[in-house]
Amino acid sequence: MPLYVHEGIPAVAKINGIKTVSDKPSPVSSHLRIGLVNLMPLKEMTEEDFFRLLSETEIDADIDLIQMESHESRNTSHEHLQRHYNYFRNVKHLDYDGIIITGAPVEKIDFEAVDYWHELTELMDWTRLHKIPTLYICWAAFAGLYHHYRIAKHILNTKISGVFPHDIHFPEKPLFKGLDSDFFIPHSRYATFHREDIMNHPLLSIESESSDSGVYIVEASGGLEFYITGHSEYALETLDFEYHRDMAKGMNPKIPENYYPDNNPSNRPLDLWSKGARRLFSNWLLHYANKRKN
Repeated sequence: MPLYVHEGIPAVAKINGIKTVSDKPSPVSSHLRIGLVNLMPLKEMTEEDFFRLLSETEIDADIDLIQMESHESRNTSHEHLQRHYNYFRNVKHLDYDGIIITGAPVEKIDFEAVDYWHELTELMDWTRLHKIPTLYICWAAFAGLYHHYRIAKHILNTKISGVFPHDIHFPEKPLFKGLDSDFFIPHSRYATFHREDIMNHPLLSIESESSDSGVYIVEASGGLEFYITGHSEYALETLDFEYHRDMAKGMNPKIPENYYPDNNPSNRPLDLWSKGARRLFSNWLLHYANKRKN
């Protein structure tokens, strides 16, 4: 279904199914209004990943891009940010149907040492106060579970990188409608949870996990909050980009698992996850964000 984004965003030219608006969508739009809080440094790449995924879902949505005012981005042009992004303080009066908070490459930093931590926690508290369905992605999942529930993150010596099969514990729940029981999802992170910390918390439920990459989806607040450690939104080439970037930096990264045919980075990656990712996000929009609008 059509996705509506601000006019002039470069990703629009690369993706079918996107319409643009010259002005901000009306607060009374019949479309879902989704805020994408983009914490990633290469914001245009992340925009493209999410726009592609969301444009392939089954419901119309207006997307507002939100950035942290307390952080100065060094990897995305000031012009792009000024033209296409809002600060949280300028949109918190709006009635969003859903919020997506992306990951960020700050896993090895203490949460309180992240320069925009105070602003981000204000945003997280705001989504909860207004009962806005929220997806916390990768580092944001660790940040959200730490802030709301004091669940600790644990840093790994070796990065989890690859595309892994996942078990669904509650296939009857709307989030998993139409998904295979062993659907694949990319992961790219240095942090993990201790499973027992989540299992022992009375307000949290592990919905999906992998024997290879650990906890994947944690639910809280009756489905208002989903904490997702993987990257459903990744395009086919995103892990490939990260692998070769880390190689160029001399980091000697592991080859992403279950990604290249014959485990050979010279081969075009396998797409094992896009169908499941589309279904997962469609289900969230239809059964959680759409429920709030109606």
